[in-house]
Amino acid sequence: MTNEASAPTSTPTTLDAWVKLLDAVDLPIPQQSHARVSKTISDSRRSLREIAEVMQDSPALALRLIREANQQVQSSLSEPAESLELAINRLGLARTQGLLERVPALAMEDIPLAYRQIQLISQHAAQQAIGLFGNRLARLWQEIYWSSLLFLSPLWALALTHPQLLEAWERRVVVQGECANKVELALFGVPLFDICRTLAELWRLPAWVMQGYTVLTDERRTLVRVLHIARDTDHPLRQQQLLDADPALRRWLNQPANSVLLANGLALSAQQAWDTPHNLRWQYITSLYLQLPLDEVQQQVHQQAVSSGRYHSMPDLWHPAESLIWPWDMRRTHSSSLVAPPPSAQALALWRKHCGQLLAQPSAFTNPMHLTTCAREALLACGMRRVMLLMADKTSTTLSVNQIAGLAKTAFDLSVDVAESTALQRLMTQPAQVRLTPENNTVISAVLPHSLRSLFPGEHLLLRSLSNNGRVVMLILADQGGGPFSETSVQAFGKTAQCIEKALNSFSTRGR
Repeated sequence: MTNEASAPTSTPTTLDAWVKLLDAVDLPIPQQSHARVSKTISDSRRSLREIAEVMQDSPALALRLIREANQQVQSSLSEPAESLELAINRLGLARTQGLLERVPALAMEDIPLAYRQIQLISQHAAQQAIGLFGNRLARLWQEIYWSSLLFLSPLWALALTHPQLLEAWERRVVVQGECANKVELALFGVPLFDICRTLAELWRLPAWVMQGYTVLTDERRTLVRVLHIARDTDHPLRQQQLLDADPALRRWLNQPANSVLLANGLALSAQQAWDTPHNLRWQYITSLYLQLPLDEVQQQVHQQAVSSGRYHSMPDLWHPAESLIWPWDMRRTHSSSLVAPPPSAQALALWRKHCGQLLAQPSAFTNPMHLTTCAREALLACGMRRVMLLMADKTSTTLSVNQIAGLAKTAFDLSVDVAESTALQRLMTQPAQVRLTPENNTVISAVLPHSLRSLFPGEHLLLRSLSNNGRVVMLILADQGGGPFSETSVQAFGKTAQCIEKALNSFSTRGR
């Protein structure tokens, strides 16, 4: 299991420390999205609404602009901007363009998986909100959409700085059913939704976002009362009578802002399965809120998941729409439990090409970086999603990062002392390969440097040390997102390592 201690970024234990750290995080967006938005803003024929629609595929950019617009009016009597279109109108196109230029734009493979996964959940939630409540609250569709998209935004920052904590929270609370308060105090030092609520308040996120966190932190008893009524789906008349007998509860339930909480509850809980107790609770309450039979609500929810999957899914991320084609008693037990697909024919053709370059005689590489870049690309082509190549110094006592893929660029700053880890000492003594699985993960992870292990959250990891002229000079770490490997990719990984080792020897003896 993933170690739940601190990541390379230190782990705060107080609310103030968490808020200070997460508030300072600069959220990246994909380079393609950055270029598309920049082109749209520069087109004088585009309206503000059209610009906002193009930005919908860049949740982090939308958050940045709404935060900035609302910070400007914080001291005035103006209400926070409830939509991106309103935020752009307040900022003006020139300032919007300037903010866009300061947003980090990264290649998709350089954006951490956990960060992209939580944003996918937010996009799924926004689709659920519009699909379920957009017609009923047509005049409020912008508030519904943007509030639903931004509701989990405090977790976006957390997924960048401490992905292993977020994964541990999901595993223990959502999957294993442990007490949320106890788990969160152990992992974060404070309740998770207190962090989210405080950040949402600091960022002046839309009022419906704040209302959702108020329900989760201060109004849980009211939510439980509603759930007791909502479970009685076979007696809609009795449900209505109970609500009529408690006008305050009926008014509370019917607040438009509750649509945001319901959509996010459905999207987040669906990450495990559609028939878990967590997901059924949100389905019951949504059924009562919409005054629709449960089976009709379930049908609509599944339809919206499919729509979201069509627009938002990516090959290396999990979308709950995928499980709708499974037998109903199957479930996704953990965020990293699905076996990775084997590499495509095109990917394998590219992999063979890179391996051919590595095996070329005499060496085709002009310098060591040229060689390791080819090695990294070969590993990616065989199906690996996160890759790190570390090189040993002349004394074989220190490892420094030479190449990465699928990891934050801050990983380049990592330097590992071999002496601090018995596992590294063995790997650096002679070439070897170690494969972490759920069965041996706890034991092996305990003897790996946490600064290194925490970069690869999940229970599946490959480590391989390579030698040159009788001395171990390189260590490779690679995984397929932390979940079970495709056996085709594991075999290709081993062959790639052999090709890299031969390339190292060939390169070191060139010209002799």
